[in-house]
Amino acid sequence: MSRNNDSIVQTFTSIRREAETRVNASRSSGMPRIYLGKATCGLAAGALDTERSFEEALKELDVRAVISTVGCLGHCYAEPLVLVDHPASGFPPILYPNVTPGKARMIVKSFLSDGDPLYEYMLGAMEPNDMVPHVMDYPRFRFEKRLVMEKCGIIDPDDIFEYIAAGGYSALLKAIQSSRREIINEMLLSGLRGRGGAGFSTGEKWEMARAIRGKEKILICNADEGDPGAYMDRTILESNPHQIIEGIAICARAIGASRAIVYIRAEYPVAVRRVRNAITKAEELGLLGKGILGSDIDVNISVFQGSGAFVCGEETALIRSIEGRRGVPRLRPPYPIQEGLWGLPTLINNVKTFSYIPHILQKGPSWFRGIGTENSPGTAVFSVVGDVLHPGLVEIPMGVSLRTLIFDICGGIPGRKRFKAVQIGGPSGGCLPESFLDTPIDFDSLANAGAMMGSGGMVVMDEDACMVNIARYFIDFTRKES
Repeated sequence: MSRNNDSIVQTFTSIRREAETRVNASRSSGMPRIYLGKATCGLAAGALDTERSFEEALKELDVRAVISTVGCLGHCYAEPLVLVDHPASGFPPILYPNVTPGKARMIVKSFLSDGDPLYEYMLGAMEPNDMVPHVMDYPRFRFEKRLVMEKCGIIDPDDIFEYIAAGGYSALLKAIQSSRREIINEMLLSGLRGRGGAGFSTGEKWEMARAIRGKEKILICNADEGDPGAYMDRTILESNPHQIIEGIAICARAIGASRAIVYIRAEYPVAVRRVRNAITKAEELGLLGKGILGSDIDVNISVFQGSGAFVCGEETALIRSIEGRRGVPRLRPPYPIQEGLWGLPTLINNVKTFSYIPHILQKGPSWFRGIGTENSPGTAVFSVVGDVLHPGLVEIPMGVSLRTLIFDICGGIPGRKRFKAVQIGGPSGGCLPESFLDTPIDFDSLANAGAMMGSGGMVVMDEDACMVNIARYFIDFTRKES
């Protein structure tokens, strides 16, 4: 290892030690901690009022505790969702659903003050124990396989040190020490397919970009999420923005780009703020910007706010939008990888695609290949909404059936009504009836069934849904948005 590499490792090791010291000092005090989900779903459900009630109750009862902001755990049906870690009580960290201001006061009085964990109000414990039911006993938790959502709802999205202490940016360090070809080979071996909808090989796309010589290259993260009922990208951006930032920086290193843009629709103000904050914090620690960690690698990331046009999720329309023109798709070729933003070679990947990169580089392509199916390795993240008992975000291994996802994980149809169809793949996807419920969820199986993976939105409909009206709605939506 060269002296420069030694210096890079020492710089990162120093940053990681500082992060671990800060986080350990914060959590080793023995003081109770209240983790409150404040992503958009939590805020919409009243998380700010719940937080205010916690603060007032702690003050009135003279109870010392720390209130920490976290993102979305994916259980949107249970928001505001609160995790209470009270070490002195002898109980493991406990998860409480639907915490209203009144319940917040009860938790402070009964649990933090008097030691009663309020069994009747809890969802379960986050760790195995003999006193409180474990959340993994519930199908909504047990059937999931979390990779990109592993830290969502667990860490503070605005605290870079929590991300680093949990292993964050270690993959970026590895990328800096690797050659471009070595990084891309890892992506090729992993079999990762783009999660924006098309399912194209990520490694092949990166290799095409790497092979271009003599021109500046632009990198774009597509976070323009316009499918009805879809909010996977928004939640990941709000809950763990540094994961995306790290993935983008690794990709920039791999293809030889120094400039990247995160295209987020303006209707996602929380995501915009948290991504911008993440970029600033990473720059301050030398993990972004000029000469990352003292190397000769420059990566500058900026945020562009889209104006909310559904069609700008299509990459050529997105490029025109950044250029200040009307977001209208253009014919291809040339493809953006050949001639994109401002006429320069442009590589575009989705939020979820970038989110997988640090995990693959850190744990290896064989590990990723061991999850999912042969042609669709890894996991899939879906926002399951509509006529389902437990709507929210779910991350499952590719190959799990629609029946398992809708009935076993999300609780099935409420009110003892019958299932009629599930709309999957966005407005241009398809509606699958009951006879297709045993279809595996992967790129090829869904396409063969007449639907598509899309970006991950899924709308469940019960027996009362009129499929004629559903067809009219999506045709009208697509016509207007196009």
